[in-house]
Amino acid sequence: MKPSILLAIIGLYFLVLLAVAYFTSRKADSQSFYIGNKQSPWYLVAFGMIGASLSGVTFVSVPGWVNATQFSYFPMVLGYLLGYLVIGAVLMPLYYRLNLVSIYTYLKDRFGIASYKTGASFFLLSRTIGAAFRLFLVAGVMQYIIFDSWNVPFWVTVAITILLIWIYTFRGGIKTIVWTDSLQTFFMLLAVIMSIYVIAKNLNFGFGELISEVRNSEYAKMWFFEGLFQDNRHFVNRFFGGAFIALTMTGLDQDMMQKNLSCKNIGDAQKNMFWFSIVLVVVNIFFLALGALLYIYAAQKGISVPERPDYLFPEIAVNNLNSVAAIVFFLGLIAAAYSSADSALTSLTTSFCIDILGFDPKDASATSKRKRITVHIGFSILLLLLIIVFDQLGNDSVISQIFSFAQLTYGPILGLFAFGLLTKWKSIDALTPIICILAPVLAYAINQYGLKPSEYDLGYLLLPVNGGLTFLGLLFASLVNRNQVEN
Repeated sequence: MKPSILLAIIGLYFLVLLAVAYFTSRKADSQSFYIGNKQSPWYLVAFGMIGASLSGVTFVSVPGWVNATQFSYFPMVLGYLLGYLVIGAVLMPLYYRLNLVSIYTYLKDRFGIASYKTGASFFLLSRTIGAAFRLFLVAGVMQYIIFDSWNVPFWVTVAITILLIWIYTFRGGIKTIVWTDSLQTFFMLLAVIMSIYVIAKNLNFGFGELISEVRNSEYAKMWFFEGLFQDNRHFVNRFFGGAFIALTMTGLDQDMMQKNLSCKNIGDAQKNMFWFSIVLVVVNIFFLALGALLYIYAAQKGISVPERPDYLFPEIAVNNLNSVAAIVFFLGLIAAAYSSADSALTSLTTSFCIDILGFDPKDASATSKRKRITVHIGFSILLLLLIIVFDQLGNDSVISQIFSFAQLTYGPILGLFAFGLLTKWKSIDALTPIICILAPVLAYAINQYGLKPSEYDLGYLLLPVNGGLTFLGLLFASLVNRNQVEN
């Protein structure tokens, strides 16, 4: 398909988003930007969270990941359900009871200002890197499909993508994102279903044969029970790793929780979490099936797999299927990029303004609004610079890189909240930043140097180990604090 047609699709899609942003951001104020005036319909939040949770990473990387890891990603998805259960039953009632705008405010009340700033800072680091990784993937695919043929520099592609996202989010914030993310989730799911249908049709597979071919393929193995530390596809590694990833990257993440906190009440928020969890499992089954089909299709049609497996889906969708499938794929790709990045920019702005700069979320003054917009622009520029740096990385699947990094940066947040919720002790607030820096360093050292001589690898269990080390550090500091008080 001609790049000019795909570029026109981007333009039309952006106009639709801009129209949605116009209608949702009218009379928007600070409360609209931060928590949507607590008027977001729970079913829209649930549907939109699917797109934000999946993002361009799942849309492109999970199908490409199937060749190397088979269906071992699915036990991780099942682990997500356990994490979401804890979020709905424990964390969300806490957030609503305390009437939080930024979830890290809990740390200030529980431990003190240093712990509060530390938790928020680790979120800012985690989400900035994660959002940059996600946008890097999608911008790279857009470069591969469209802009390389016009010799447009990669940084220009990235700058255009971020600029478009900034334009439709800077006024309405979360109030706008709840609606745009729902639209984008629809296009993303449509693209996956359409791609499966078209590929199956081209392979002359009926519905029953489609299921049989995927199930009997070399890619469909999902249960691995040998070598817990030697193979990170092991069920225990994946399931419990998935549970902790969901708990931290959703329940302890301002980006994902900000949408939940925009619901009218805790009942609506919990309904949102329940239905989001169930639908997400089904959607991931579709993504894995699509991955197997892509490799089966490539083998039968003699299509060479790109050096980056992330590019297999776009290569087949745009260059080897019909024009309708190509258009739908591209809409899904754009939707996947925007649904993740728009909420990331909003949550980063929210956390930095409230947690770091100390803004009052109810302050509707022109000065506060001007500073918020400046922060919003600043994070947009930061994402641009990071993506350019990531372009120099290797060819590993991006989803693997994100999860690896997340286990180091989300671990301290997990340890802080776990210690706060599971104990009533008071740690030494001033020591929290040191503990939260040392814990991931020690966890990394254990995995890289303590276990590697024996060819052991913690895999996705690195996250709970990291959080556990943070917990132990806070426990030690609390014991020291109690001795000082008693003496």
